[in-house]
Amino acid sequence: MEQTKYLIVGSSHAALEAVSAIRMHDPEGSLTVVTRDAHLPYSPTVLPYVVSGKSAPERIFLRDDDFFARNKVSYRPKAALAALHADSNTAELADGSHLAYEKLLLATGASPAIPPIPGIDTVSYHVLRTLDDALKLRDAIAKSKQAVVLGAGLVGMHAAENLVKAGASVTIVEMSDQLTAGYFDKVAAQMIEQAFIDNGAKIMTGNRVVRLEPSPVGAKLTLENGTTLEADLLLVATGVKPEMAYLNGSGVEHGQGILVDDRMQTSVANVWAAGDCAQARGFFTDTQVMNAILPDATVQGRVAGMAMAGDPGIKEYPGGVPLNTYHFFGRHAISVGSSKVPEGGEVVTRFDEKTGRYLKAIFQDGRLTGIFGVNEFFDGGVMCQLILRRIDLTDVKERLLANPLAVGREIMSKTWR
Repeated sequence: MEQTKYLIVGSSHAALEAVSAIRMHDPEGSLTVVTRDAHLPYSPTVLPYVVSGKSAPERIFLRDDDFFARNKVSYRPKAALAALHADSNTAELADGSHLAYEKLLLATGASPAIPPIPGIDTVSYHVLRTLDDALKLRDAIAKSKQAVVLGAGLVGMHAAENLVKAGASVTIVEMSDQLTAGYFDKVAAQMIEQAFIDNGAKIMTGNRVVRLEPSPVGAKLTLENGTTLEADLLLVATGVKPEMAYLNGSGVEHGQGILVDDRMQTSVANVWAAGDCAQARGFFTDTQVMNAILPDATVQGRVAGMAMAGDPGIKEYPGGVPLNTYHFFGRHAISVGSSKVPEGGEVVTRFDEKTGRYLKAIFQDGRLTGIFGVNEFFDGGVMCQLILRRIDLTDVKERLLANPLAVGREIMSKTWR
């Protein structure tokens, strides 16, 4: 049986950060990366731009073959993890082969969550999670005249905009009473919704599909209120969830994701998890939460890699802070932190209807807990650090709200360590 000191399953941001962290402390230990994907590493966040044509598929890769050669990494695409035998420190791959490891990182990401709609298995539909998904969707969009997007998260909204710009008639169906409910408040969501309506899209919030069936056009959708829709292109963008079937019988504890501590250690010795498959401590709560965003994946991957290599310079995971940016029809929106107003908290909002600029900030005891904006310019990474470091902003709050980009960077330049 083949053996490796470090085995990393997955190939996106968390996995790559772990590779770099391991090699900083252990440049020689054998290191193998296996991934179910058929390509070199890429970020799922770039896929909407592959669909739109803004990013060429051959130019999106995060690392090349030379990177893996220089770092003495065996990179193996098309190698999915089928089962984890933690009692013997071995991983079973889909082709039936086995790999023995000393340290294992599960960075297997997430897959589209397909809703249990009656008839969904009788129609053709698209999802968007892999490069191959993006290429198929790009080709389909060019031919579509009548499209329906299920789900109004960021993936669905990106795709809907591409469809609108390609000239299709587009309807967005969302169960929640607003668009982008997991990211923005109702004011910001209404601004996003209006931009889509102004560009010809139809929005159906507070609606649920109860049946799908084939039609001469492609698919027929029946909504809970009796409305029917026809689609020659159906995109299912109703969220993602980690695939964890390979954990059966492994002893690795999991809930919504793989449960980890502040060093990304799972409940089993020699096994760590990071990225979209990991359920780690939230910054605003002691409970473990899913925070499937790119910045968090990089932090978790770095922590896991340092822990696996025994790097004494490790800094434990500080907890997940949501951070999302979204560009739509030449405008942009950003959300950082918690939208929940804490007990005794203060909410400050600013809205200029003429310019379409909206800012909302939440404070507790002078410390920022959340900031959200549409067409407002501020650095999401800086705001995240202001939250993580619990910096008292009492004396500069008015200046920060007036010019969050410049003042945020000024504060961090004085406190960054």
